Amino acid sequence: MHTVVALTLMRFEGIHRLWMFSQMAFARLPLRFTSGLRFWKLLGAGYGGGFSLRPDTARFGLLTVWDTELEAQSFLRTSPVARAFFQRAAETWTVLLQPTRARGKWNGRQPFMPSAAPSSGEPIAVLTRATIRLSCLARFWSHVPAANRALADAEGVLFSIGIGELPFLRQATFSLWRSEADLRAYAHQSEAHARAIRCTYTERWYSEELFARFAVIHAEGSWEGRDPLGKKN
Repeated sequence: MHTVVALTLMRFEGIHRLWMFSQMAFARLPLRFTSGLRFWKLLGAGYGGGFSLRPDTARFGLLTVWDTELEAQSFLRTSPVARAFFQRAAETWTVLLQPTRARGKWNGRQPFMPSAAPSSGEPIAVLTRATIRLSCLARFWSHVPAANRALADAEGVLFSIGIGELPFLRQATFSLWRSEADLRAYAHQSEAHARAIRCTYTERWYSEELFARFAVIHAEGSWEGRDPLGKKN
């Protein structure tokens, strides 16, 4: 079975911020009954490029999972839900992805069944998502500043953003990398990242976690006035 994932990031201004905030509740019903939509999440965002205690009320995301690229494109171009988002957003960026590796679960499900082989030297995307145990919140957030700095300074990272379903508790990071080799180098060489990973398992920070890598199929739009797949400034 093929899997195509679409992630749309959206930035709103003025009164449209309040409208989008309301859609975090009101858009759920039409999304739930969208034909062919296998999995979806409406997401908020934090400030900066990683986890953040400060929600950004201007930035939101929509993650959808489909069997084919055609279904994903049709939804983005014709769905009343998607059209309403695009009409009101000041800026949007959409990337279509194919999972190459996935482990863990999201709300008890594995939505990203690998359906593509990683391409050497091509840009890749990474999504990490976790539900943080209440008893581990302080420890988790104490490691976040160092981990965010390490990610921002990593060689080969093109873009990153912190997204999530619930502030403080259900958090995710989406990032784009120049190549899988750059991602591996970061994972092996970043002491802040390695320290956080060790604590994740020794202290059991998460009640649920998911890690997935993706091949990039297509992207369109802009984010903060640029193409996130372009070279890092």
